[in-house]
Order: sequence, then structure tokens, then C-alpha cells
Amino acid sequence: MARIVGVDIPNNKRGEIALTYIFGIGRSRSAEILEKAGVNKDIKVSEWNDDQFSAIRKVITDGFKVEGELRSENQMSIKRLMDIGCYRGIRHRLGLPVRGQSTKNNARTRKGKKKTVANKKKATK
Repeated sequence: MARIVGVDIPNNKRGEIALTYIFGIGRSRSAEILEKAGVNKDIKVSEWNDDQFSAIRKVITDGFKVEGELRSENQMSIKRLMDIGCYRGIRHRLGLPVRGQSTKNNARTRKGKKKTVANKKKATK
């Protein structure tokens, strides 16, 4: 397996697909990276030579935030929202959907497993 920016990318896949294994790189960005590096996007990673690897590494490190740097930036953005106490920050803090989704019936992904609340017992006469 080849290693770029601390991530093992598979040898048996085309370059355009293999680069998407790096956090922060999707299909369009991987095509852009390969074009800047001068590498054909249709050849497999196993067929890349050392010059192509170094060109791709250089393009990624110079032009894009990926992996740890991008993750930490995302976390800092969320922390900033929570610190200023805006609506989105409060929703993050409470673990509820942030973008206006309904929470009455769904939203189980954000809210977690159901917590059943017992009904009040009827008073007997």
C-alpha cells in the first residue's frame, strides 16, 4: 500500500478513487490534484512511479488542508459556536440536530438510543 499524508491508499484502485481515502479529498478534488501533478487519473496506484508520488504529495501538502489539520479546524469551528452560545452552538452542546430538522419523531442519529419515560399511574378510587 502507498502512503500519502499519513494514510494508506490502496494499490489496486485507480488514482482518482484511491485519493478519496484521504479525509478532505473527494472525487472532484482528487481529479484536480492528479491534473495539477500531471498524472493520468485512469492508471492504478500500483503503476505510479516515485516522481508521480512526490508530485502528488507536493500538490496535496501545498494546496489543501487534509486529515488532522482539517479535522482540528472543524472541531475548532464547532467549539467557537458553542463558546459564543449561538443557537447552533447550543444544539451541538445538547446533542440535537443543528440544521432545523424535526425532533418529534425522528432524529435518532443525533439523540441516541430511545430513553423510555414511564407514564404517570392513574389514581385508584
